This record gives sequence, structure tokens and C-alpha cells, in this order.
Amino acid sequence: MRIFLSIVILFAAAIGLALGARFNPGNVVLFYPPYRVDMSLNLFLALAVLAFIVAYVILSAIRATRQMPQRVAAYRREKREREGNRSLRDALKALFEGRFGHAEKAASRAAESPENAGLAALIGARAAHRLRQPDRRDSWLAKVQDDPSLRSARLLVAAELLVDDHQSEAALETMRELNSTGTRHIHALRLALKANQRAGNWPEVLRLVRQLDKHKALHPALSRRLRELAYDDLLSERRHDADSIKRIWTSIPAEDRIRPFVALRAARTFNANGLHDEARVIVEKAVETEWDDRLVRAYRESAGPEGSPELLAQIERCEEWCRAHPGDAEVELTLGTLCFRQKLWGKAQRHLEQALSDATEAATVREAHLKLAQLHEALNQREQAAAHYRKCALTLML
Repeated sequence: MRIFLSIVILFAAAIGLALGARFNPGNVVLFYPPYRVDMSLNLFLALAVLAFIVAYVILSAIRATRQMPQRVAAYRREKREREGNRSLRDALKALFEGRFGHAEKAASRAAESPENAGLAALIGARAAHRLRQPDRRDSWLAKVQDDPSLRSARLLVAAELLVDDHQSEAALETMRELNSTGTRHIHALRLALKANQRAGNWPEVLRLVRQLDKHKALHPALSRRLRELAYDDLLSERRHDADSIKRIWTSIPAEDRIRPFVALRAARTFNANGLHDEARVIVEKAVETEWDDRLVRAYRESAGPEGSPELLAQIERCEEWCRAHPGDAEVELTLGTLCFRQKLWGKAQRHLEQALSDATEAATVREAHLKLAQLHEALNQREQAAAHYRKCALTLML
């Protein structure tokens, strides 16, 4: 429809011009002595239009000729930009496909474009790192050193690559520089967690784990395992005295103190430092939340002195545990050991023999035989004691 209307308008204009020219009796005379030129007005108008068109074409050609260098430069610049963008896409594609050699080559081509140089350098650094070329990796990162817009990206990439390369101290230094920029998103916290874990900085690991748990950014199993590793180091009996271990224990959140692994590690450390009362309290609170045989073993290691109220209270507590967990060899062994310490010979023998009957682990069997041997020896029953000593020795050979 549009084409049809255009044709109609064109024909109408032609008809109008023809009619106007036919009924136009005007005349134009040009004098340039001694010459005289006579022409119709229609011819003059046609020549004027033609002259205008010729002048316009000449002037446009001159202007286009003068703008040619700038247009050529712009064309080349746009061509380089297109090629740089294509190379950048190729580099990303190759990086995600695991073709790191191709990715680094494409990044080199993309870096020829100033607009893509920074991102291409980060891609090249990752590719070189995967190719185990640390010198080329550092060279790529150095190219982004002076670009303030990519500072956070450069530091984050550098920290991630250093952590992956097990350079924990260098990674932590990079993370400190990154934190100075105010960057504290989830990925940065995860990198800091991994770097501190490999550097053995367990107090910082605990802080980061708690922070990531608030954002639900760690799997519960991983969070629990990292806490266990941190507490295992912090509560190490070889590194602290009695006062320092008390300070560390009070700094641990209440919800973590009742976890079996943490309570077990703390109880062993307190026992190793002679703090048996604290160890007993730790175990008693922990088993109220979750039963664990390992805690029961630590409980008998924290036995109070003979005839003390603490030891009698322990015996009563173990009797409650025996009723709540019948057939548990560790509880029977613990109760028998405590009764033996209190010189309740008959009761001790009964629970130790019950523990021996219920035991399935070699360590429990061995300890039950040893305690029975000591009990018979204390009762001057040498043959029974010797028999249990032999059976205890046999378990060591299995």
C-alpha cells in the first residue's frame, strides 16, 4: 500500500510540473557584453536545479575525501573491537570447556583490545594456573595491577589461585588487601576460610565458619567437621596449661560444648591437666544431649579419689546410665571400674564380667580383662588374676 501511494504521489508531481511548465510563458535573459543569452524560465529552473545537484555532489565528495582517514581509523577500531570481543568469548568458552591452552591463546588475542585487556588478563591467569605455569599466571595478573576498576576482581582471583596452589600465607596477605577494599561477600569468606584452614589459623576458621553458617553458606556436615578440626587443635593437651585450657573452654559457645566430639576432646584435655572435676561435668552435660560411648570412656578416666563424694556421685550416675542403656559394655566397664576404685569388690566384679560379656570391641575386652585381673589380684586370687592377664595379653596379639 505504501509503494502504491508513493507511485501515485510521484505521478501527481510529474503531472503538476508538466502543466506548470506548459502554461509558464516566462523568459530569462542573461547579459554578459557583448553576449546575450535568451532562455525560457522552465529551462533556467531546470539548469539551476541541475547546477545545485552537481555542486552538492562535488562538495559531498570533497567532504568525504577529507573525512576518509578518520573513517578508516574508526573502521579499523571497530574491527579490532569486534575481533577482541570474539576472542574474549572464545577464551571464556575454552576456559569453561577445560581447554586451557586455547583459552590462554584466545585471551592473548582479546588483550589487544584495550576495553577487554583487563578481563582477558584474568582469564589468561586462570588458564595459566590450570596449566601449572605460575610465572605466566603472575605475569597475567601483573597486567591488571594498575586497573582500579578490576582491583577486587584481581585480588579475588589471585587469592583463589594461591589457595589452590597451597600458598596459604600469600593467599592470606591477598585476602587482607581484599578486605581493605570492603569486599566481604560469600565467595571471599569461603576463600578466607580455606586459606586459614590450610595455614592452621583455627581461631579465625571458627569465626569464619560461624559467619558463613549465619548465611547458610556451608553444608552442615562440612561446618561440623571444620568445627571439630578447629576444636581439636584449640583443645590440644600438648599446647596448653590448666589455666589457658579453662579460658579456651569458656570462649566456646554453649551449643558447641555439648557436641560429643568437642566434649570428648575437652574432657581428655582436662583429664590430662588434672582437672577431673571439670571433665566429669563436661561429660555429664554432653551425654544428656547425645549418647556417645567415647564420652563414657572419658568419664571413667576422670574418676574421683577413693571415698570421695565425687566418686560416689559418679557411681550413682553410671547406675542410671546402665538402666537407661542396658547391654552397653562401656557403661558396664565404667561402672565396674568406679566400683573397683571404691573397693566395692562384688559389685565391681559383676559389672566387669557383664562388660566382658557384652563387649564387641577388642579394646573394651582387653580393658575388662585387665580390670578383672587387678581386682582378683587385690583379692589375692592369683590364679584368676593370671588367667585374666593372659587373656588380656592375647587380645594385644590379635
